[in-house]
Amino acid sequence: MAKKVTPPTEKKDDDGSMRLNKYIAHCGICSRRQANDHIVKGAVTVNGKVNKEPGHRVQKGDVIQYNGEVVRPVSEMVYILLNKPKNIITTNKDEKGRRTVLDIVGGSVKERIYPVGRLDRDTTGLLLLTNDGELAKKLSHPSFGVRKLYHVTCDKVIKDEDIHKIANGLKLEDGLAPVDNVSHVIDRPLNEAQIEVHIGRNRIVRRIFAHLGYKVVKLDRIRYAGLTKKNLGRGRYRSLTSQELLFIKHFNPG
Repeated sequence: MAKKVTPPTEKKDDDGSMRLNKYIAHCGICSRRQANDHIVKGAVTVNGKVNKEPGHRVQKGDVIQYNGEVVRPVSEMVYILLNKPKNIITTNKDEKGRRTVLDIVGGSVKERIYPVGRLDRDTTGLLLLTNDGELAKKLSHPSFGVRKLYHVTCDKVIKDEDIHKIANGLKLEDGLAPVDNVSHVIDRPLNEAQIEVHIGRNRIVRRIFAHLGYKVVKLDRIRYAGLTKKNLGRGRYRSLTSQELLFIKHFNPG
Protein backbone atom coordinates (compact mmCIF):
# COMPACT_ATOMS: atom_id res chain seq x y z
CA MET A 1 0.00 0.00 0.00
CA ALA A 2 1.41 3.38 -1.01
CA LYS A 3 2.15 5.74 1.84
CA LYS A 4 0.70 9.24 1.62
CA VAL A 5 2.44 12.42 2.71
CA THR A 6 0.39 15.35 3.96
CA PRO A 7 1.82 18.58 2.53
CA PRO A 8 2.61 21.50 4.81
CA THR A 9 -0.32 23.80 5.49
CA GLU A 10 -0.16 27.02 3.48
CA LYS A 11 -1.46 30.38 4.55
CA LYS A 12 -5.02 30.75 3.27
CA ASP A 13 -6.30 33.76 1.43
CA ASP A 14 -8.31 36.07 3.69
CA ASP A 15 -11.61 35.53 1.86
CA GLY A 16 -11.13 31.79 1.40
CA SER A 17 -10.62 32.13 -2.35
CA MET A 18 -7.59 31.00 -4.34
CA ARG A 19 -5.94 32.18 -7.55
CA LEU A 20 -6.83 29.93 -10.48
CA ASN A 21 -3.19 29.13 -11.32
CA LYS A 22 -2.53 28.18 -7.71
CA TYR A 23 -5.68 26.03 -7.67
CA ILE A 24 -4.57 24.11 -10.79
CA ALA A 25 -1.06 23.63 -9.40
CA HIS A 26 -2.50 22.28 -6.15
CA CYS A 27 -4.45 19.70 -8.15
CA GLY A 28 -1.12 18.00 -8.84
CA ILE A 29 -1.36 18.54 -12.57
CA CYS A 30 1.67 20.77 -13.03
CA SER A 31 3.67 23.63 -11.57
CA ARG A 32 2.09 27.06 -11.11
CA ARG A 33 4.07 28.45 -14.06
CA GLN A 34 2.82 25.65 -16.30
CA ALA A 35 -0.70 26.25 -14.96
CA ASN A 36 -0.48 29.80 -16.32
CA ASP A 37 0.18 28.42 -19.80
CA HIS A 38 -2.68 25.91 -19.61
CA ILE A 39 -5.08 28.60 -18.45
CA VAL A 40 -4.08 31.12 -21.12
CA LYS A 41 -4.45 28.43 -23.81
CA GLY A 42 -8.05 27.81 -22.74
CA ALA A 43 -7.62 24.36 -21.19
CA VAL A 44 -9.34 25.40 -17.94
CA THR A 45 -13.00 26.16 -17.33
CA VAL A 46 -14.68 27.66 -14.30
CA ASN A 47 -18.29 26.63 -13.85
CA GLY A 48 -18.46 25.46 -17.45
CA LYS A 49 -16.91 28.56 -19.05
CA VAL A 50 -13.35 28.93 -20.35
CA ASN A 51 -11.37 31.27 -18.14
CA LYS A 52 -8.02 32.55 -19.41
CA GLU A 53 -7.14 34.66 -16.37
CA PRO A 54 -4.50 32.96 -14.12
CA GLY A 55 -5.33 35.45 -11.37
CA HIS A 56 -9.07 34.72 -11.33
CA ARG A 57 -10.23 34.01 -7.78
CA VAL A 58 -11.73 30.57 -7.35
CA GLN A 59 -14.53 30.62 -4.76
CA LYS A 60 -15.86 27.80 -2.63
CA GLY A 61 -18.33 25.78 -4.68
CA ASP A 62 -16.81 26.66 -8.06
CA VAL A 63 -16.39 23.69 -10.43
CA ILE A 64 -13.00 23.72 -12.13
CA GLN A 65 -12.23 21.53 -15.13
CA TYR A 66 -8.93 20.88 -16.87
CA ASN A 67 -9.20 19.41 -20.38
CA GLY A 68 -12.83 18.55 -19.64
CA GLU A 69 -12.13 16.73 -16.38
CA VAL A 70 -13.17 18.06 -12.97
CA VAL A 71 -10.10 18.65 -10.80
CA ARG A 72 -9.70 19.37 -7.11
CA PRO A 73 -6.66 20.29 -4.99
CA VAL A 74 -4.93 17.28 -3.49
CA SER A 75 -4.81 16.99 0.27
CA GLU A 76 -2.13 14.30 0.32
CA MET A 77 1.02 13.98 -1.75
CA VAL A 78 1.95 10.53 -3.06
CA TYR A 79 5.42 9.42 -4.21
CA ILE A 80 5.72 5.92 -5.65
CA LEU A 81 8.79 4.17 -7.02
CA LEU A 82 7.90 1.46 -9.55
CA ASN A 83 10.08 -1.22 -11.18
CA LYS A 84 8.35 -1.27 -14.57
CA PRO A 85 8.03 -4.59 -16.41
CA LYS A 86 8.33 -4.94 -20.19
CA ASN A 87 5.27 -4.35 -22.41
CA ILE A 88 3.76 -1.79 -20.03
CA ILE A 89 2.85 1.68 -21.29
CA THR A 90 4.14 4.72 -19.38
CA THR A 91 1.00 6.81 -19.44
CA ASN A 92 -2.21 7.29 -17.47
CA LYS A 93 -4.46 5.86 -20.19
CA ASP A 94 -3.87 4.06 -23.48
CA GLU A 95 -6.27 4.47 -26.40
CA LYS A 96 -5.47 0.93 -27.54
CA GLY A 97 -6.41 -0.56 -24.20
CA ARG A 98 -2.90 -1.74 -23.38
CA ARG A 99 -1.80 -2.13 -19.77
CA THR A 100 -0.30 0.99 -18.21
CA VAL A 101 1.85 1.70 -15.18
CA LEU A 102 -1.26 2.94 -13.36
CA ASP A 103 -2.89 -0.45 -13.89
CA ILE A 104 -0.04 -1.95 -11.84
CA VAL A 105 -0.60 0.45 -8.96
CA GLY A 106 -4.33 -0.26 -9.24
CA GLY A 107 -6.68 0.90 -6.53
CA SER A 108 -4.02 1.34 -3.85
CA VAL A 109 -3.90 5.08 -4.57
CA LYS A 110 -7.04 7.20 -4.68
CA GLU A 111 -5.20 10.38 -5.67
CA ARG A 112 -4.64 11.31 -9.31
CA ILE A 113 -0.99 10.41 -9.92
CA TYR A 114 1.06 10.32 -13.11
CA PRO A 115 4.53 9.16 -14.19
CA VAL A 116 7.50 11.52 -14.15
CA GLY A 117 9.14 11.19 -17.55
CA ARG A 118 8.74 8.11 -19.72
CA LEU A 119 10.11 4.66 -20.36
CA ASP A 120 9.21 3.15 -23.71
CA ARG A 121 7.14 0.00 -23.83
CA ASP A 122 10.12 -2.37 -24.16
CA THR A 123 12.27 -0.68 -21.50
CA THR A 124 12.11 -1.92 -17.92
CA GLY A 125 13.19 -0.39 -14.63
CA LEU A 126 12.72 2.55 -12.34
CA LEU A 127 9.89 5.02 -12.75
CA LEU A 128 8.55 7.61 -10.31
CA LEU A 129 4.82 8.31 -10.04
CA THR A 130 3.46 11.25 -8.07
CA ASN A 131 0.82 13.96 -7.81
CA ASP A 132 3.45 16.56 -6.89
CA GLY A 133 3.50 18.81 -9.95
CA GLU A 134 6.36 20.98 -8.71
CA LEU A 135 8.64 18.01 -8.09
CA ALA A 136 7.71 16.44 -11.43
CA LYS A 137 8.65 19.65 -13.24
CA LYS A 138 11.93 19.88 -11.34
CA LEU A 139 12.96 16.31 -12.14
CA SER A 140 11.96 16.64 -15.79
CA HIS A 141 13.66 19.95 -16.49
CA PRO A 142 17.04 19.67 -18.31
CA SER A 143 18.64 22.25 -15.99
CA PHE A 144 18.22 19.89 -13.03
CA GLY A 145 20.44 17.33 -14.80
CA VAL A 146 18.88 14.19 -13.34
CA ARG A 147 21.13 11.22 -14.02
CA LYS A 148 19.74 7.89 -15.16
CA LEU A 149 21.76 4.67 -15.19
CA TYR A 150 20.83 1.91 -17.65
CA HIS A 151 21.92 -1.69 -18.07
CA VAL A 152 22.11 -2.33 -21.81
CA THR A 153 22.16 -5.72 -23.55
CA CYS A 154 23.01 -5.65 -27.25
CA ASP A 155 22.71 -8.22 -30.03
CA LYS A 156 26.51 -8.64 -30.27
CA VAL A 157 29.75 -7.92 -28.46
CA ILE A 158 30.24 -4.21 -27.84
CA LYS A 159 33.72 -3.23 -29.00
CA ASP A 160 36.03 -1.30 -26.69
CA GLU A 161 36.54 1.30 -29.40
CA ASP A 162 32.81 1.88 -29.56
CA ILE A 163 32.63 2.30 -25.77
CA HIS A 164 35.23 5.05 -26.16
CA LYS A 165 33.26 6.67 -28.99
CA ILE A 166 30.12 6.73 -26.85
CA ALA A 167 32.07 8.15 -23.89
CA ASN A 168 33.40 10.97 -26.06
CA GLY A 169 29.90 11.85 -27.26
CA LEU A 170 28.33 10.84 -30.54
CA LYS A 171 26.76 13.28 -32.94
CA LEU A 172 23.25 12.06 -33.72
CA GLU A 173 20.73 13.49 -36.15
CA ASP A 174 19.40 15.84 -33.47
CA GLY A 175 22.76 16.91 -32.09
CA LEU A 176 25.52 15.78 -29.75
CA ALA A 177 24.63 13.01 -27.28
CA PRO A 178 26.75 13.62 -24.16
CA VAL A 179 27.18 10.66 -21.81
CA ASP A 180 28.18 10.87 -18.14
CA ASN A 181 29.64 7.34 -17.90
CA VAL A 182 29.73 4.18 -20.00
CA SER A 183 31.53 0.86 -19.58
CA HIS A 184 31.22 -2.88 -19.98
CA VAL A 185 29.58 -4.61 -17.03
CA ILE A 186 32.07 -6.35 -14.74
CA ASP A 187 31.81 -10.15 -14.80
CA ARG A 188 29.11 -10.05 -17.47
CA PRO A 189 29.19 -10.95 -21.21
CA LEU A 190 30.78 -8.33 -23.46
CA ASN A 191 27.47 -7.59 -25.19
CA GLU A 192 26.35 -5.85 -21.98
CA ALA A 193 27.15 -2.33 -20.82
CA GLN A 194 26.11 0.30 -18.30
CA ILE A 195 25.49 3.83 -19.50
CA GLU A 196 24.65 6.89 -17.44
CA VAL A 197 23.03 9.93 -19.05
CA HIS A 198 21.34 13.12 -17.93
CA ILE A 199 19.85 14.15 -21.27
CA GLY A 200 16.20 13.26 -21.75
CA ARG A 201 15.82 13.01 -25.51
CA ASN A 202 13.48 10.35 -26.87
CA ARG A 203 14.93 6.80 -26.92
CA ILE A 204 18.41 8.29 -26.53
CA VAL A 205 20.17 5.15 -25.24
CA ARG A 206 18.80 2.92 -28.00
CA ARG A 207 19.72 5.54 -30.60
CA ILE A 208 23.28 5.88 -29.30
CA PHE A 209 23.96 2.17 -29.76
CA ALA A 210 22.02 1.98 -33.03
CA HIS A 211 24.26 4.74 -34.41
CA LEU A 212 27.20 2.34 -34.07
CA GLY A 213 25.37 -0.65 -35.57
CA TYR A 214 24.07 -2.33 -32.43
CA LYS A 215 20.54 -3.41 -31.65
CA VAL A 216 19.52 -3.07 -28.01
CA VAL A 217 17.65 -6.26 -27.09
CA LYS A 218 17.20 -5.38 -23.40
CA LEU A 219 17.24 -2.02 -21.64
CA ASP A 220 16.77 -1.66 -17.90
CA ARG A 221 16.91 1.57 -15.88
CA ILE A 222 18.62 0.62 -12.64
CA ARG A 223 19.09 4.05 -11.07
CA TYR A 224 17.09 7.26 -11.34
CA ALA A 225 17.91 10.55 -9.60
CA GLY A 226 19.89 8.69 -6.95
CA LEU A 227 17.09 6.15 -6.34
CA THR A 228 17.80 2.44 -6.88
CA LYS A 229 15.61 -0.63 -7.29
CA LYS A 230 17.27 -2.55 -4.47
CA ASN A 231 14.80 -5.08 -3.04
CA LEU A 232 12.17 -3.91 -5.54
CA GLY A 233 11.19 -6.82 -7.78
CA ARG A 234 9.97 -6.40 -11.35
CA GLY A 235 6.38 -5.18 -11.37
CA ARG A 236 6.55 -4.13 -7.71
CA TYR A 237 6.29 -0.66 -6.25
CA ARG A 238 6.73 1.15 -2.96
CA SER A 239 6.48 4.61 -1.45
CA LEU A 240 9.59 6.73 -1.17
CA THR A 241 11.05 6.87 2.30
CA SER A 242 11.15 10.22 4.07
CA GLN A 243 14.93 10.28 3.60
CA GLU A 244 14.62 9.64 -0.14
CA LEU A 245 11.98 12.32 -0.48
CA LEU A 246 14.09 14.87 1.39
CA PHE A 247 17.09 14.05 -0.81
CA ILE A 248 15.26 14.18 -4.11
CA LYS A 249 13.51 17.46 -3.22
CA HIS A 250 16.38 19.43 -1.77
CA PHE A 251 19.58 18.09 -3.27
CA ASN A 252 20.82 17.57 -6.80
CA PRO A 253 20.33 13.80 -7.11
CA GLY A 254 22.67 13.46 -10.08
